[in-house]
Amino acid sequence: MKRDVRILLLGEAQVGKTSLIMALVGEEFPNEVPARAEEITIPADVTPERVPTHIVDYSEAEQTEDELREEIAKANVVCVVYDVSDVETIEKISSKWLPLVNGGADRNSRLPIILVGNKSDLQCGSSMESILPIMNQFSEIETCVECSAKNLKNISEVFYYAQKAVLHPTAPLYDPEEKQLRPQCKKALSRIFAISDQDNNQILSDEELNYFQQSCFGNPLAPQALEDVKTVVRKNTADGVRENGLTISGFLFLNTLFIQRGRHETTWTILRRFGYDDTLELTDDYLYPPLRIPHDCSTELNHFGYQFLQKQFEKHDLDGDGALSLSELQSFFSVFPYTPWGPELHSTVCTTKGGLLHFHGYLCQWTLVAYLDVHRCLEHLGYLGYPVLCEQESQTNAITVTREKRIDLEKGQTQRNVFLCKVIGPRGTGKSAFLRAFLGQSLEEQQEDDKQPSFYSVNTVLVGGQEKYLILFEVDVDTEFLKTSDAACDVACLMYDVTDPKSFNYCASIYKPPFLPPPLTAALYGQPDPMPVCGLQVGPRRSETAARNFPCRILPQAPFATSLPLHLPGKPRQNDLQQTRHGCCFPPST
Repeated sequence: MKRDVRILLLGEAQVGKTSLIMALVGEEFPNEVPARAEEITIPADVTPERVPTHIVDYSEAEQTEDELREEIAKANVVCVVYDVSDVETIEKISSKWLPLVNGGADRNSRLPIILVGNKSDLQCGSSMESILPIMNQFSEIETCVECSAKNLKNISEVFYYAQKAVLHPTAPLYDPEEKQLRPQCKKALSRIFAISDQDNNQILSDEELNYFQQSCFGNPLAPQALEDVKTVVRKNTADGVRENGLTISGFLFLNTLFIQRGRHETTWTILRRFGYDDTLELTDDYLYPPLRIPHDCSTELNHFGYQFLQKQFEKHDLDGDGALSLSELQSFFSVFPYTPWGPELHSTVCTTKGGLLHFHGYLCQWTLVAYLDVHRCLEHLGYLGYPVLCEQESQTNAITVTREKRIDLEKGQTQRNVFLCKVIGPRGTGKSAFLRAFLGQSLEEQQEDDKQPSFYSVNTVLVGGQEKYLILFEVDVDTEFLKTSDAACDVACLMYDVTDPKSFNYCASIYKPPFLPPPLTAALYGQPDPMPVCGLQVGPRRSETAARNFPCRILPQAPFATSLPLHLPGKPRQNDLQQTRHGCCFPPST
């Protein structure tokens, strides 16, 4: 919403513009009214919309055409004042003033116009018979108000409607020539309907309508009021009500009706509650609420976030099979302006044998986004309507910022649930196969799969009976680690090929500062074919995918050794370099 409103008054000298301003602020009329009033500012606390309002008077006798153009450029709304008893001033509305204001403007960028018929005390009847043809000709005219500066009739209404034309404009919402909602408005309201349809049956039930009403306007509708709304919709739209609930057609019709009856503020209240600005775009404040992340801290979804995402999954899993098909995923993303997850998704998380995204893989993907790019995660939660559906000021409520890793190291324990492992090694050592195997895919399955590869894979591991998320990231062999932050992770996995002794040289060259600053520890693995295994259980929660064994080990001195007790079979010897068929492990002193 705009921070203030600037109203420009135009009209012939004899129409009493200055008198209107003086009447508004309560000044007594002098014997001789000046040709032009000084600019005045009405404080926010005395205006209906609680917005500061600046009122500017223009006088042809005292100002130039250049000054007029400057004032028009600065104005948010123009009040064209005419004398209800003077036909000539009415004729000049269309022949002079409206062309001056919007003559060269595109239809969608014209300034809103309020017609103000002053001196109604001088005429018994109304001027509307003469004004209506003008209003029909110029779609930018919001309304017409007849008033009297002398009798103080409808003075505050003039400026109320001028404010309203700025704060709740018609132009972005409705095309008066076509008599229908504009495409961008229809698109925004359709998204709002989809979010509010919490069971995804394409109908807003009474319960859903009341939740929507409470969210937008602060109070539910009485049962009779709900029935009255549906009765109006039934009478005007063939498919507006179905199974005693409101369809998207009925929802759009209601908003069209509000606008046609001059209740633009109702639709704008809905749009702004769901994050839209005056151009019907979602605001940055809504999509990217501020979230402070101190150095050396990470971000995770908390139980509020996971609960919300579980409800969203269940909403779109229409067949109840515990997995999202392609069409169900498309339904899930229908409230997004783009598809956020690309084809590499199936190489990043676990899926069913048929390639569907089951609940475990779905949560893993969200966990990955929250950890790697929390601002993108907040954006996605915003598209899904988290602040409205969860009755929170913003979606930061779904995110936990962990404490600094330094403190975890000092205390020897951590409350974090997500950990990052960088997988590093020369080409040909099987890093990509290692990541895919972490998702439970055999080499045969990988060779048959034509899915787009990913540099990430994320899965859960069991630690002391609790599930923790482990992210594997395949580092490009050409990456240069020039500073400590380039190597930021919880553990590094250095891979080499046991059939190629030269491949070990790369691991040896990497294992030195600044890549592995204390107290980070590396685990090294040889990669023969087939892959050697050891006793780390991983895998989705669902029973159809068995736990897999992976060649992972974190040394006892590693930062989170107490949290991730992964080990190779047998007890390692305490020499400087131990080599086995499964690879080798450097003690931290090396």
